[in-house]
Amino acid sequence: MPRTTTTWLLAALLTLVHFAACAGETDFAKLKDQYHQDHPGKGKFSQYWEPIPIQKYWNPKNFYQPPTAVAGEVTREQCVSCHQSLTPGAFHAWENSGHAKLDTIRNLSNGQDARYYKKDKLAEVEKNLVKQGVLKEGEPLKEVGCIDCHGKVGAQSIRHDKDLVMPDRAQCGSCHVQEFAEAESEKDQQWPQGQWGKGHPSHAVDWEANVETAIWAGMAEREIAQGCDMCHYQQNKCDGCHTRHTFSAAEARQPEACATCHNGVDHNEWENFSLSKHGTVYQTQKSKWNFEAPLKDALTKGGYTAPTCQYCHFEFNGEFSHNLVRKVRWGFNPTPAIADNLKHPWFENRKESWNATCANCHSPSFAKAYLDAADKGTLAGLKVEQEAKQVVEGLFKDGLLPGQKTNRPAPPAPEKDAAGGFFQLFWAKGNNPSHVERVHADMWEHDLIKLYKGLVHGNPGGFTYTEGWSELMRDYAVIMDENTRLREKASNAAATPAPKAAPAQPKESSTIRNVLGGLALLAGIAVLLYRRKR
Repeated sequence: MPRTTTTWLLAALLTLVHFAACAGETDFAKLKDQYHQDHPGKGKFSQYWEPIPIQKYWNPKNFYQPPTAVAGEVTREQCVSCHQSLTPGAFHAWENSGHAKLDTIRNLSNGQDARYYKKDKLAEVEKNLVKQGVLKEGEPLKEVGCIDCHGKVGAQSIRHDKDLVMPDRAQCGSCHVQEFAEAESEKDQQWPQGQWGKGHPSHAVDWEANVETAIWAGMAEREIAQGCDMCHYQQNKCDGCHTRHTFSAAEARQPEACATCHNGVDHNEWENFSLSKHGTVYQTQKSKWNFEAPLKDALTKGGYTAPTCQYCHFEFNGEFSHNLVRKVRWGFNPTPAIADNLKHPWFENRKESWNATCANCHSPSFAKAYLDAADKGTLAGLKVEQEAKQVVEGLFKDGLLPGQKTNRPAPPAPEKDAAGGFFQLFWAKGNNPSHVERVHADMWEHDLIKLYKGLVHGNPGGFTYTEGWSELMRDYAVIMDENTRLREKASNAAATPAPKAAPAQPKESSTIRNVLGGLALLAGIAVLLYRRKR
């Protein structure tokens, strides 16, 4: 058996063993405890910031407190009847969801319906709840209502002003144990040379990555900073992909579900996918596709004729799960530590897994040729950015940046000053950052990433002319011009001799000049008086 096939099978087996180990009640309890234990809360920079009210929804575990407007005990039925009039939008979203209509799933009659897999999924959920003591053996789950998610699964009543919660990942995991375990397994990712911290980058630690970014914690403008939270909260909740209160799997399988977060200059996956040939096929043919089909059946029962974000990133060696990082190679952005180690087996094996994914639609030779081209194009962009970085850091080291000796305030703590630092995208004061530093920050955090994302998502405009390479060239030219100007200015200043001082006059001649000046003044006054008298 070829080495690559053996590698794939071994990886898939280990993954299945890991997921199977999390399926029991005891293991769920351990998983839930570990999840809460690992949660960073306010993070290591907690002393530098305080949450504003809206953040209780992005991190309910740490910040949410039940409203006191409704006091006392409320029943399962009262929750539904009250919110039918109080929040009709949320009510109708839930009313039309699978959670509210479990019998619809039970009554699916045959395997021709793409949703038929949900019968087994429902049986699995009920089995999990029996193990947790929520259901009795053989007892069906009637519905998943307000109280199950916002109180306790299976509860018949709660204290609205004491027990009400915003559900976190673990609350969803009470029923969806396998999916919870899969998502949490992203934390096991270990980079071979420590290019990223354990589990990074992934949805499973995205809140940690957020609160442990120094400039995010140091910003005084908390209403701006919470814009990061609105994407970096997948570690906390599941509704980033499964929008409340429908929680539709079919919705979460469509690329638009990813678009809210995966767009913009530093991670423009949505734009690159949409403008690629894959995205063109999706947009022109999606009306014929059945998103109720699970991803494993997307090509056979779903009618897909091109990949989606979910198909490519959930798949790993033929198996689909909520662990999306098993093929990660370049991570969030290209760095020399990755570029210098691409031949390491860890990276090579993951590239082979990508080849296998692409080979579902393309020939293996095409897949390999394109992925090789994407790597080499990324390396070319990284080389340009690194050369510019050395120039900017050299100017900083030599003290030649504008205002560096007179008007360069320190960034807000806990951030440390640096040339072309990440903080300079979100904070500015005086000459910090200088123009050349801001250009470099754009270069490594925006241009290079757009180049890389355009390449790996097959969007030619995204890595050549419109974005990516052309933008890198523009910013490179600006940095080189500024380097020449600042160094020539410093050189000219050093070469120009200081102006000579006027020779000192002898003390005697100075005294004589003062006396003669005084006599002339008196003579002038005398003449003026004489003329007036005449």
